[in-house]
Amino acid sequence: MSRAAARFPALAGRPDHGNHRGMDTQTPDEEPPRSVLARGLSLLDAFGSADTELNLTELATRTGLPKPTAHRLLGELVRWGGVERTSSGYRLSMRLFVLGQRAPRPRGLREAALPYLEDLYEATHENIHLAVLDGNDTLFLEKVTGRRSMPIVSRVGGRLPAYCTATGKLFLALGPPQRLERVLDAGLVHYTPHTIVMPGLLQRELARTASRGYAVNREESEAGVSAVAAPVLDHRRRVIAAISITGNVCRLDLDRLAPAVRTAAMGLSRELAREPATGPFPLLPRL
Repeated sequence: MSRAAARFPALAGRPDHGNHRGMDTQTPDEEPPRSVLARGLSLLDAFGSADTELNLTELATRTGLPKPTAHRLLGELVRWGGVERTSSGYRLSMRLFVLGQRAPRPRGLREAALPYLEDLYEATHENIHLAVLDGNDTLFLEKVTGRRSMPIVSRVGGRLPAYCTATGKLFLALGPPQRLERVLDAGLVHYTPHTIVMPGLLQRELARTASRGYAVNREESEAGVSAVAAPVLDHRRRVIAAISITGNVCRLDLDRLAPAVRTAAMGLSRELAREPATGPFPLLPRL
């Protein structure tokens, strides 16, 4: 028996066997930042997770900066090494990737979670995600996938609105009431015909999520794609992350997969709970 089958016996013998804009909800600032540093950072932040490169006009439009200002700051970013020029515009450089890997809390959480994610993939051959809350969105910190997994649009560093994802529903269902209030105030938008956009229906769905201890997404963020997710808790029993299994709506039996993803999430929770409160893992979602 494989390590994954031993950890998730309910999946033993299981046979082997998609667009939110760039998986990103980034919108231009209502007012351009004023300081030189903030303006430079706004140019970096203008790149969505699906953007390979952007031209000067696109960057100026997204940041609200005048073209001459954007051009001058991009030149400085190129000299620093954070941005590279291309034949048709600009792209983020490898230096930013290296810098991002130095952030201790996301790195520690990802490293702790990876064995559990890999075991889930080995047992299901579906897309496996680790996500945290970032504002009103669920942000994907890690993804384990393979050639037998259904191709979907999610990617590491990508995001989706919390209300239409299995991982995001956990943060809303198990978090403070003001978190859901903020999401409702921002408005619920259709991403597919199955997206829940009525506040009352969403509140009932979140109540069911809290009651059963796991969340489901049935084609609510991407057509043909469903998911089941379970919460990762810290030593104070607060939700700090979520693990999900995502794949073809016709192939995934979400209720059957729920025990497996809950087992993985509880295992990671126990590991994180052993760390002191000042350790590397208390990556708490922003309210």
